[in-house]
Amino acid sequence: MTTTQYTAFTAPHYAASTVGNEILQRGGTAIEAMVAAAASIAVEYPHMNGLGGDGFWLISEPGKAPVAIDACGTAAALATPAFYEGKTAIPSRGGQAALTMAGAVAGWQKALDISAGWQSAMPLSELLETAISQASWGIEVTQSMSDASFKTYDELAHDEHFAPFLIKGKALKKGKIVKLTQLSATLQHLADKGLNDFYQGDIAHQLAADLEDAGSPIRLADFQQYQALQVSPLSVTTKLGKLYNLPAPTQGIASLIILALYDRVVHKGKTDADMVHLLIECTKQAFIKRNQFVTDPSRLSADFDSLLTDDALDEMAANIELESALPWPHEAKTGDTIWMGACDNQGRMVSYIQSLYWEFGSGVVSPQTGIVWNNRGTSFSLEPGHLQYLQPGMKPFHTLNPAFAELHDGRRISYGTMGGEGQPQTQAALFSRYAYHNQPLDKAISLGRWLLGRTWGDQSHNLKVERDVAEYVGDDLIGRGHDMVVVDACNELMGHAGAVVLHPDHHTEAATDPRSDGKAFAQRFQPAAEA
Repeated sequence: MTTTQYTAFTAPHYAASTVGNEILQRGGTAIEAMVAAAASIAVEYPHMNGLGGDGFWLISEPGKAPVAIDACGTAAALATPAFYEGKTAIPSRGGQAALTMAGAVAGWQKALDISAGWQSAMPLSELLETAISQASWGIEVTQSMSDASFKTYDELAHDEHFAPFLIKGKALKKGKIVKLTQLSATLQHLADKGLNDFYQGDIAHQLAADLEDAGSPIRLADFQQYQALQVSPLSVTTKLGKLYNLPAPTQGIASLIILALYDRVVHKGKTDADMVHLLIECTKQAFIKRNQFVTDPSRLSADFDSLLTDDALDEMAANIELESALPWPHEAKTGDTIWMGACDNQGRMVSYIQSLYWEFGSGVVSPQTGIVWNNRGTSFSLEPGHLQYLQPGMKPFHTLNPAFAELHDGRRISYGTMGGEGQPQTQAALFSRYAYHNQPLDKAISLGRWLLGRTWGDQSHNLKVERDVAEYVGDDLIGRGHDMVVVDACNELMGHAGAVVLHPDHHTEAATDPRSDGKAFAQRFQPAAEA
């Protein structure tokens, strides 16, 4: 008996979803589809992510434990506190903000090595072909990209090398076409020479020279010494199944704690307001632990598995009150990111996240390659003794954390979002609505959301709630002591979420966020001979 096979792909930009879906329909693996989409979205959403940023992977084969890839960069050898002498903090823009290696491309290669063990590899040129064409032909400016352009214009427009991301020196307006010819040439070079050229070849030399000219501490040796790592994901078992996420230096531990705590307190809730309140209170407990412990893996003062034991979770759950909110200020984390999910015709699944950190990262654009460099290193502190104290070779705190779940009923779920501080919160809202409260997948993502903490330049640490949530639970939340403000509905502030689900009968479903420019595909796999 032949089992009908299905595939699925979702991304926050329709062009990336389309190329990912096409690779799947050609018989490519979930990893190959993800690399093709990652290259595409690096072109189409350059304010959010790119080759000059970082990435994290969760990869699942049916019947096997998921594996993770840590493709985040480390601080350059010259990135010492002395390099920033006279400053109280690392600058957020410019050459001095570009202090960590970009790991995304190494992560692509690491994942493709795994994929090559599954089946014959598709040519890299085929995977990058669409992205090369998109950059050459030109991309249409989305509202998200336009908003980022206007927001960063005063900071970045003065740099002559930032010109590819302006039109006649002006901020980008929605609907305009931007051609990224230098980036297209770089992608073509990588397609011809291999992804390792980014770290060992001509591209590495060009990037190192351009970064040094911009005032960055990064040098060629930093490229040549960098490697992405395959690591063991964190996991926690709940009543519904087993949840997976990334270890340090990501905030994956926070995402797991929130849902593990919700699993313990969900029975207390009877109303929508109870559900939202309990998730927010679970978030507070998780963030307290996150801020206390998450740092470079070599500096960890606690085994993260110890935070996921029954005793530890029960202790945190005991701090959650149904009728009152824990008073809340804390240090928040910003970030701009993309998340994408895939399932191939063999049931292999990927949860992937890729980021520059802030919009357009450091704002440093390599003139020889067209690559925008990240500013993830601004997460470091120059204060001796600080948990994030800057030292060469260290990894900064990462908001990035792709999620994956295997439910007891046989469903497997790849899910995630962009949104910095909001990533664990949106993951919790999406997962709890779908898995605990049986909402349809698309509704679980599109329904109104909330964000606890400061993000995207805000100074307040309050609870931001979309208008459609506020209209039916806002008064109740305020009554429980939440410091709440209302923002517009369907707000990009809440992230670009998505999910892919593989059901036990092998059919798939996928959804994307109406807050993004995305598209989701879930369809029967039709080999070329059938199509």
